[in-house]
Amino acid sequence: MPNARLLPGARESLSVLRPSEYTAALIQVIQAEAESVRGASVLEIGSGSGVVLAAVAALGAASVCGIDIEQDAVTSGRLLLHQLGHGRVAEFHHGDLWEPVLGRRFDLIVANLPHFPMASNHVPGRLPSWSAGGPDGRYLLDPFLDGLGRHLEPRGRAIITHNAFVSLDRSRDMVARHGLALRVALTTLVYIPGEKLDCMTGRILEAEDGRSIHRYGPYAFGDVHIVEIGAPGAVD
Repeated sequence: MPNARLLPGARESLSVLRPSEYTAALIQVIQAEAESVRGASVLEIGSGSGVVLAAVAALGAASVCGIDIEQDAVTSGRLLLHQLGHGRVAEFHHGDLWEPVLGRRFDLIVANLPHFPMASNHVPGRLPSWSAGGPDGRYLLDPFLDGLGRHLEPRGRAIITHNAFVSLDRSRDMVARHGLALRVALTTLVYIPGEKLDCMTGRILEAEDGRSIHRYGPYAFGDVHIVEIGAPGAVD
């Protein structure tokens, strides 16, 4: 497997899974908490290229599990982990959200879910499943948060990306109903390409322009949080 070759055309199809600034910020927070990763069982929902699981495996995770709705992502992640020598601790599943791991719990769950508020899901050079989170950005975020408590170990944690213009208070209230707490570990800016901003739900863009969305001439940036979720006291 480490010497596996991609089929003709596969390299081009996998290029649309390239990591984003969101991924970089997520890895930054994970690396800052490296001690808690060592020896942990780790799940990533929406594993994409597999690079986040490669990062946690490099930090000494005991096992890593990736789930993605795109078969190309499963192929990419499996190949990357094998090439880096982490194949024996890695598993990947083609499926939707929690379905492939029903009944299982993990020490750490990570996710960079598509949760950009947009009705259209066509962004050039990306898969249709990339970034689009429905008109309010919560099409996948809400079911992820609803299922989180059933898949975390009692002292487990989740680390996820969360756009500032997708209500953080609503997410905090949702996890609180499941006995969990949420804290912001990092806030950063990410570049929003014009073609992506053009797809943004109008009412959210109007409300957040000048607040969590910052424009400088033709360029726009958005505030993004990396948040930790876990039992009260575990993420304080």
